[in-house]
Amino acid sequence: MKKIGLAIAVLAAFTGSVVAADMTPGGYTKAPPRTIAANWTGFYLFGGAGGGLWAADNNVVLQSTGVPVTRDQRLGGSGWYGTFGAGYDWQVNSGWLIGVLADGQFGSIRGSIADRTFEGAEKLRTSYAAGIRLGYLVAPNVVSYVNAGYSGSQWSGTTTSSTLTSFSGAVSTTPSFHRNGFFVGGGVENNVNIFGVSAPGWFMKTEYRSAFYDRVTLPESFADTGLPTADSITFKPWVQTISTSLVYRFNWGDPAVIR
Repeated sequence: MKKIGLAIAVLAAFTGSVVAADMTPGGYTKAPPRTIAANWTGFYLFGGAGGGLWAADNNVVLQSTGVPVTRDQRLGGSGWYGTFGAGYDWQVNSGWLIGVLADGQFGSIRGSIADRTFEGAEKLRTSYAAGIRLGYLVAPNVVSYVNAGYSGSQWSGTTTSSTLTSFSGAVSTTPSFHRNGFFVGGGVENNVNIFGVSAPGWFMKTEYRSAFYDRVTLPESFADTGLPTADSITFKPWVQTISTSLVYRFNWGDPAVIR
């Protein structure tokens, strides 16, 4: 009889401990809140700086006939610039956004231009662009994107000097010119909160861009008389840039939380 009573007591104690465990706070795990990314739709401004390179296919043609007298050779330059611009994005779903943009670049990306006997410095002064971009949210506060569109550029005039000792002191000039073309590029933009800084609305982006421009024919003239030389220089530039910019988004807020 004592053994039966002892067994009943042990069973009751075990059952009670199981029930108690089920009733403790640790026995029930509450679902964590679900975070929804803040809306990327809205207007933004940005400004920054970067570096660039240009390369140009260059040959010489006779001014009188336009007939080429040299083969294409590749010239180049490098330098720094500042940039600013604006845009508008639409977040079409939880992962993708599309947008429009416009920006300008101002600085000095300088290189060489040459014909058969003269050489001088050619400089990209300004460029500007308008286009579209397509982005994918790799994280709620980070977008990776590609962009493309129209690009225009303004180049300096050049004063050249002879590379031949027999023409030492001879100087010619070429005019300044404008070129149209297109650009393609891409980059990454992220909220600065990713670095532990509380700055709602502030972002930074790093972008690579490649711009291709039409060929132009530049007539040369002697600097002292203004009379044309025998040659004209053709110039077809390709510009590559990389920049980092600070961005401010007017509609940005903290991510919404749904429990």
